[in-house]
Amino acid sequence: MNAPSLDTRKGSLVMLKGLLPYLLPYRKQFLLAGIALVVAAASTLAIPYAFRQMIDLGFGAAGTKSAAHIDLYFVALFVVACVLAVSTAARFYMVSWLGERVTADLRSAVYGHVVLQSPQFFETTRTGEVLSRLTTDTTLIQTLVGTSISMALRNSLLFAGGLVMLFITSPRLSSIIIVLLAAVVLPIVLFGRRVRKLSRDSQDRVADASALAGEILNAMPTVQAFTHEHQEAARFGSAVERAFKTAMARIRARSLLTLVAILLVFGSIVFVLWLGAHSVMSGQITGGELGQFILYASIVAGAIGALSEVMGDAQRAAGAAERLLELLDARSPIVSPARPRPLPPRPANGAALQLEHLEFRYPSRPETAALSDFSLDVRPGETVAIVGPSGAGKTTLFQLALRFYDPQAGRVRLDGEDIRELDLHVLRDAIG
Repeated sequence: MNAPSLDTRKGSLVMLKGLLPYLLPYRKQFLLAGIALVVAAASTLAIPYAFRQMIDLGFGAAGTKSAAHIDLYFVALFVVACVLAVSTAARFYMVSWLGERVTADLRSAVYGHVVLQSPQFFETTRTGEVLSRLTTDTTLIQTLVGTSISMALRNSLLFAGGLVMLFITSPRLSSIIIVLLAAVVLPIVLFGRRVRKLSRDSQDRVADASALAGEILNAMPTVQAFTHEHQEAARFGSAVERAFKTAMARIRARSLLTLVAILLVFGSIVFVLWLGAHSVMSGQITGGELGQFILYASIVAGAIGALSEVMGDAQRAAGAAERLLELLDARSPIVSPARPRPLPPRPANGAALQLEHLEFRYPSRPETAALSDFSLDVRPGETVAIVGPSGAGKTTLFQLALRFYDPQAGRVRLDGEDIRELDLHVLRDAIG
């Protein structure tokens, strides 16, 4: 699968659009999950109507006709419950499969792209950070695809359908609810921005701790040789503590978001129900209609609360998607030319290698010259020993010959051809 390219905008849900190339191949599965989701939402919305009929017919009238109607509605309610159970199970299975499948594809795409990068990439990007993106961030994407998207769509349908049924039941009470809902949305949006920023910071701190652990473990013989075990353990502990504090800041903000959303929503519902009770007493609506209104109001309130939770997950996934897409957008400066030149036929006694006036500085150490005006001519069949102290540039010569890097000045020739004009696989096979 080709990695998508995206002009990233930090901290924005726009980042999630970059996941579309990994979602679109599974349109059929998304369609099936969508159908199951719609059926489940419709079944949920049908229950309050049956509840209303049972109240009005059971308590508002007596006789055989009423009893028959109640029996009919109970049977219908049981059928709706069966449909709800089957459709919910089908939805859960499909979205869970999609979450696992998309995450597996994304991990493969990221890893396949990273291994194609030049050594320059790994000088500026720590291995522990890449590992954190492949594990922590992809798990957040899995949660988004396998749970949050489904929950967002389901609760959006319940919110819209419940709102329509509220207006059908009592336009007056519903109008009051709409006004109150407008006051609920604003704090959710404001807190959502705060959660989004803290989510990215939390992921960055976890990545820092993972990168630090990777560096320490890879250099453990050196650490032990200088008896720095306790110092490095303390360093890692400090990094973990910073990650913990950032995560707790995110958790506090998200908890406050949930508290405010639920408090405002259910406080509004209680106020509207108080008005509804007075409407029943005055005969404006029936007891069954009030019961139906209560259930639909609860569905709408629950949907808003769930959407606030989903928004928090989406904010975290947006931060994860941004970091993953940054890896996928990384382009190696060392690539094969569009029209590589072929190597000439090689003599039986070997190849010729010319290093001409090389000037090279590592990207991570631009102030230090690894090679300066270095030239070397190795003829076919000739054996040349390169000796020198550590850091003199011996390894650098081989890295330049294999074109892991391009020199800032000069050039490397293999059998008379500039290696920048050769296909990378052909070059490295020839030298190997």
